[in-house]
Amino acid sequence: MSTAPRSPMLSLEEALARLLAAATPISGTEDLPTAQALGRVLARDLISPLDVPPLANTSMDGYAVRAADVPVAGTVLPVSQRIAAGQVGAVLQPGTAVRIFTGAPLPAGADAVVMQEQCEAVEGGVRIQTVPVPGQSVRQRGEDLREGAVALARGCRLTPQALGLAATAGAASLAVVRRPRVALMSTGDELVMPGEPLRPGAIYNANRDTLKGLLAQFGCECTDLGIVPDRLETTRAVLREAARGHDLILSSGGVSVGEEDHIRPAVSAEGQLDLWQIAIKPGKPLAFGHVRRDGGGEAAFIGLPGNPVSSFITFLLLARPFLLALQGADPAAPQGVWLEAGFDWPKPDRRREFLRVRYGEDGRLALFPNQSSGVLTSAVWADGVADVPPGQAIARGDRVRFVSFAEWMQ
Repeated sequence: MSTAPRSPMLSLEEALARLLAAATPISGTEDLPTAQALGRVLARDLISPLDVPPLANTSMDGYAVRAADVPVAGTVLPVSQRIAAGQVGAVLQPGTAVRIFTGAPLPAGADAVVMQEQCEAVEGGVRIQTVPVPGQSVRQRGEDLREGAVALARGCRLTPQALGLAATAGAASLAVVRRPRVALMSTGDELVMPGEPLRPGAIYNANRDTLKGLLAQFGCECTDLGIVPDRLETTRAVLREAARGHDLILSSGGVSVGEEDHIRPAVSAEGQLDLWQIAIKPGKPLAFGHVRRDGGGEAAFIGLPGNPVSSFITFLLLARPFLLALQGADPAAPQGVWLEAGFDWPKPDRRREFLRVRYGEDGRLALFPNQSSGVLTSAVWADGVADVPPGQAIARGDRVRFVSFAEWMQ
């Protein structure tokens, strides 16, 4: 008896390239107050309308001088004026010093500031205890931003520091990409929502809250469709409803080929679906396609595996870059760093593995003892993964690529 040949597994890079090729960036935008734009993606370049700082100013408390007026340490200069932050002083008279405070504009004629710790107040003036050089302790005009320069580029995800830079440029509001609208569904008659009685043979739905948290992290507007029963017609009806008004339908579980796994035939009937076997562990099965909308158009569909660690890792590897691409942001994977393994991994898999690890006090990576895709504890205990190429064993002391969860969440 002959059997059909198994389809070759896709590499992670091949699967990701297919996903990103199908990601059509969202065209809708909205203006938000700068303080409310955290985590959103900038829709247009922010051009600075001014130099920042607008005037040269001092970076510390001290005395503003002409460096040429202090040829030797111990020079005494009369103090001609006092300038605090927010004030603009008069032109510095030759052979004099100005008492100046952090952030105050440098008076015309001055080219250096000597910190107060290197000065001594004396009767009628100040003794400069060091020889200054031009530019010392001076923030030059425009050294942060120049008028007309791009302060923040289109497609950047707005971090707290980016919001601060926008405010520095005087931006009270920012144009951001509309949030991706994602319909989230869970499949499986064995699932029960937390808070409900746990009947025999049932498990609580962990993926729902994990994925909702991840979607919020990446700026999405999530519609929770709950648990979809393992019935074909019900699944098709939910998909038709989900396609209305959503950019992406995201599911977990039901992407295998068992008799109770209805995602594949349901999406195929309502649109188009490819079921990929990806050479990663945890993970491997991923469903991708689209669901037609009544009246035209379509919503993208991504079906993640059901095991909680597989769902979590596969989201980071594949759904995350897809969502970033929808928003016009850079979908590139984190760079990671190379660190020393504090563990042995003598029996590698033929797939690329993402081992849950933690950075230890000894500077080495510690391995969670149970790497099962069903043990969500491993993802909570770990602060990242060791990215292990296919077939590669690890011995204690080897250097491995470490990618932190924090870097993935950026």
